Amino acid sequence: MVKVKSAVLRKSAAPAPYAESRPIQIETLELDPPEYGEVLVEIKAASLCHSDLSVIDGSRPRPLPMVLGHEAAGIVKEVGEGVTDLKPGDHVICVFVPSCGHCVPCREGRPALCEPGAASNAAGTLIGGGVRFHAEDEEVNHHVGVSAFSEHVVLSRNSLVKVDKDIPFEKLALFGCAVITGVGAVINTANIKLGSTVAIVGLGGIGLSALLGAVASGASRIVAVDINENKLEKAKELGATDVFNSRDPDVVEQVRNATGGGLDYVFETAGAVPALEVAYGITKRGGTTVTTGLPHPEHQFSFPYVTLTAEEKTFKGSYVGSCVPSRDIPRFISLFEQGRLPVDKLLAKTISLEEINEGFDLLATGDYSRIIIKF
Repeated sequence: MVKVKSAVLRKSAAPAPYAESRPIQIETLELDPPEYGEVLVEIKAASLCHSDLSVIDGSRPRPLPMVLGHEAAGIVKEVGEGVTDLKPGDHVICVFVPSCGHCVPCREGRPALCEPGAASNAAGTLIGGGVRFHAEDEEVNHHVGVSAFSEHVVLSRNSLVKVDKDIPFEKLALFGCAVITGVGAVINTANIKLGSTVAIVGLGGIGLSALLGAVASGASRIVAVDINENKLEKAKELGATDVFNSRDPDVVEQVRNATGGGLDYVFETAGAVPALEVAYGITKRGGTTVTTGLPHPEHQFSFPYVTLTAEEKTFKGSYVGSCVPSRDIPRFISLFEQGRLPVDKLLAKTISLEEINEGFDLLATGDYSRIIIKF
């Protein structure tokens, strides 16, 4: 057992600004050694993501207390019994859906939908069961099997992808969530074709990653939609051909008029019902709407039923970009190294673990795509 410095959320729905309410406390926890099939990792870089923020603000309920964080990269320090393909010193990217390899989705080649992985993530445990963080006699839960806002973590081997050692950790971290979710939604879930027209609604880290995926896939027109003018400027820098501010109540009509009736593929990445309404509204007849959003479980979305038939629209969800992480992360890293997927342009700011509450205030403003904690 080792002592580690970790960022712990004990109560959700604290009022903003978090720099004042301080919902996340830096605590010294006890971390058990890795058990069978598990790995001890020293975290070197971890991103702040809206999926973390949604636990903090209560829109995504999770069992507390919990060590947050899920988009990260680090170094293997120790492997548990049964782990034969990793060794101390290896560089790894964390994956927030561990896959068992045996359930029906895993056998079908869809590890993002792993049933035991989903159950353990919801319960705040590792996929093998139980937790490894303790505050004296109190158990502290894991966030989606990763809990990256900690100096060291214990994860399932199935939550890790080994990578080369020549890329800085702050860049590698992005591939664990933003890149596989955004780029994967474009390449895997939608499987867009060369010359397709695309729109992205919501320009956070995942939305901008989807935009980069659309550029890399040869989309002929890329429309970016957001409420934040700074994000729209960033989208133009990354390859968007058209931008629209969705604060305008006529934004759907504006996009449809500008594009001759809408786009082939529209990706909603904000996790908000109004954004999904815009996305569906600007999807053309015969087009496909894909959502990566994770709103509160009670939020409902409705649309004209007849459009699915009369307009032959397709409506799809995409979780973890429909990725097979061990296959797709190396592919996406290769594209990055070739300059065809410049995900490092998403990096906006670097902070320390002690600045995490202030970091989430910055993320909530919408002005920052990815804020990185460097350990």
